[in-house]
Parts: sequence; C-alpha cells; structure tokens
Amino acid sequence: MHDGCSGGFTNGQEIIDKVRSMGFDQEALPAPLFFTCSCGTEQEMLTFAHKCQNCGMVHGVTPCHAFDPENILEAGINY
Repeated sequence: MHDGCSGGFTNGQEIIDKVRSMGFDQEALPAPLFFTCSCGTEQEMLTFAHKCQNCGMVHGVTPCHAFDPENILEAGINY
C-alpha cells in the first residue's frame, strides 16, 4: 500500500486508514491547510483527518505530504 514517504496512496480511504492506524488522525498538522471541499465549502484542515462540517466528507493527508493542500484526498462521507 505505502512505503514510507516514497510510496503513494491511490485514494483517500487508504490515507485515512493509514493515519488512523498510526494514531495520527487527530494529531495537529505542522501548519493549517486551506482547501475547498467537493461541496464547495472552504475548509481549514488542522489535523491529518478532517471532516467537513457542511456535508460530512472526510479528508486525509499523510504526515509526509502535509505541506500542500494538493495532497489532501477525500475518503467519503462519514468515512
């Protein structure tokens, strides 16, 4: 699935599963990330797993890639 920082994930569910299994899902990001959810709501992501307050879409980013909002992937609503 993923091999350190050199590996990659194919979808947001893999990211969420990984950060949850590592216990990082509620850990603070090095710096907040700002992005637009697929529902159109502007978001401020503070942790490695984030749930949109508007639609419930869960977003994830890995610690290795938490420097750029382009690395945030959607896992699904209420995932």
